[in-house]
Amino acid sequence: MEVLYEDNHIIAVNKEVGEIVQGDKTGDTPLSEHVKEWIKINHNKPGNVFIGVVHRLDRPVSGVVIFAKTSKALTRLNEMFRLGKVSKTYWALSRNKPPKETDRIVSHITTVEKTNKSTAWPSPRKGSKEAILSYRYIAASDRYHLLEINLETGRKHQIRVQLSSIGCPVKGDLKYGDRRSNPDGGISLIARRISFIHPVSGKEIDITAPLPDEPLWQSFAHLKP
Repeated sequence: MEVLYEDNHIIAVNKEVGEIVQGDKTGDTPLSEHVKEWIKINHNKPGNVFIGVVHRLDRPVSGVVIFAKTSKALTRLNEMFRLGKVSKTYWALSRNKPPKETDRIVSHITTVEKTNKSTAWPSPRKGSKEAILSYRYIAASDRYHLLEINLETGRKHQIRVQLSSIGCPVKGDLKYGDRRSNPDGGISLIARRISFIHPVSGKEIDITAPLPDEPLWQSFAHLKP
């Protein structure tokens, strides 16, 4: 497990493709339990270790995940996320170039829980939730295009379904329109950077996840988020 930042109240780790952040119906051991075990061993903590899940990433997505180590931090971080006071930057690869260099996408998302799939609509529907993101076209390799995304809302599969709605499905994301899976079973979407004011100390926290050690991603390693 790669720890990107840690203090007395929070810990940030680099989630790998395929990991789940919190326990679900699969019964697989979640990242939150791995973090507990890491703290227990590395800090010689007796008894139970407190870890609070603040936010999540989809299973096929990698990148920065923040956990709370104290109840005070958990309560305050939950409120910060609810109020949009946490800046989250994602990088995504797509086979297709977006229609604009930069844009702000406003959609209305519905989700069918049975199929675990969301749909982005241009106008409100019954049961829909407004979803907003901004993207910036950064660079291209021989075959793929790199986009930087900033979320204003946090809906289920939001980046995946909204990029698909403009003809730019994330590389490897068969569920939302890409034509070929990635070898590792994940998708080429990374929670690249997260920044916020520390919920206890008040200092500025800015954490960046490294790019995967894979040739395509490493071709963009010279770029900063």
